[in-house]
Amino acid sequence: MSDVLVTATELRDALAAGGFADGGPVRVLDVRWRLGRPNGLPEYRAGHIPGAQYVDLDHELAAHGEPTDGRHPLPPVEALQEAARRWGIDDGDTVVVYDDLKNLSSARAWWLLRYAGVADVRLLDGSLRAWTDAGFDAETGDATPPAPGSVTLAYGALPVLPLDEVAGFADGALLLDARAGERYRGEVEPIDPRAGHVPGAVSAPTTENVGADGRFLAPEALRARFTELGALPGVEVGVYCGSGVTAAHQAVALTLAGFTPRVFPGSWSQWSNHPELPVATGAEPR
Repeated sequence: MSDVLVTATELRDALAAGGFADGGPVRVLDVRWRLGRPNGLPEYRAGHIPGAQYVDLDHELAAHGEPTDGRHPLPPVEALQEAARRWGIDDGDTVVVYDDLKNLSSARAWWLLRYAGVADVRLLDGSLRAWTDAGFDAETGDATPPAPGSVTLAYGALPVLPLDEVAGFADGALLLDARAGERYRGEVEPIDPRAGHVPGAVSAPTTENVGADGRFLAPEALRARFTELGALPGVEVGVYCGSGVTAAHQAVALTLAGFTPRVFPGSWSQWSNHPELPVATGAEPR
């Protein structure tokens, strides 16, 4: 597998050279999204990495179904493939994704494209801030649309955790909750119908996987963190969040630490919409 992270300097040099030494042609995606401000297009147009294509997380990296499906169910692979081709991606390309929020949203594109079979997807470590802090030029407005790509996608390249397996998984493995601690404990719930966490899940806010500069902690530090949380040898690790977005960010951290995580795509937004499923509150897993 290719490297998960790329620095701003490495990306600039790869764009100038037409690709990374260990990869194919480079396609850059801007995945700006926030829970309270999901449309990142105005920010994208105000300044983005030259040539980066804007990706609408709500409509291109997610589907929209019943509440029991969760807030960001996975899009049909045919729809994702259509979008990826529109972004100019061909088989064998290296895709670099970023946002302006410590990669908390762009990690969804990293995980989803990997899950769909794109072998070489990387995150700009430190997100857009790393690019601007390095003094590199930004582009305003809309980037020139690329020639249509021809990538072929198929789901299944990464392990997932479907709803009907979550309860049993939490009983016998390590299930991490990537949300903020107060949501895990059930003290607040700003958007989903029930507060709390999946019984047996362990609180592991994914914001603790990055430093103040938005860059991921060193793999050794991440591995120590997850080991302390219970990721011992031979123990499977799963992860969920509110709606499957920041769970992908936790999956990046786990991958950097040397684990192969199973993501629960429906996450808390799906679990909490099933009244027959139990909910735990407080600081303890159960």
